[in-house]
Amino acid sequence: MAEEEKKEEPIEVPEKFKKLVEEIEKMSVLELAELVKILEKKFGVSSAAPVAVAAAPAAAGAAPAGEEKTIFTVVLNAVGDKKIEVIKVVRDATEKGLKEAKDLVDATAGGPQVVKENVKKEEAEDLKKKFETAGAKVELK
Repeated sequence: MAEEEKKEEPIEVPEKFKKLVEEIEKMSVLELAELVKILEKKFGVSSAAPVAVAAAPAAAGAAPAGEEKTIFTVVLNAVGDKKIEVIKVVRDATEKGLKEAKDLVDATAGGPQVVKENVKKEEAEDLKKKFETAGAKVELK
């Protein structure tokens, strides 16, 4: 029901980019990460700049000594034995499609993956419990 309400409208891809977009859609998360690194080196740009701007509020949420932190980033460190359950939790948390959620979970084999950023404490703790129930190892940063 909630999925029906949040259907995304199809994105109009100009004809000159259709072949390129189709190739990118076939790539795994790890291949896309490698492609981003290559493009960053080739063109001398960084895709980290927008992330740094988005992470700034999280840094502001980092409380000075004596105050409690209120904004967290949920990081998936290990999947565990119940991979399908972990994929379901990722889908619920991020509203990603099955393939995107599976790719994120699979990418955890190569290192920790950020599931959700700028999350309030209650939601972060709730997500952590769901992941741990599914057998995954999660860290709140």
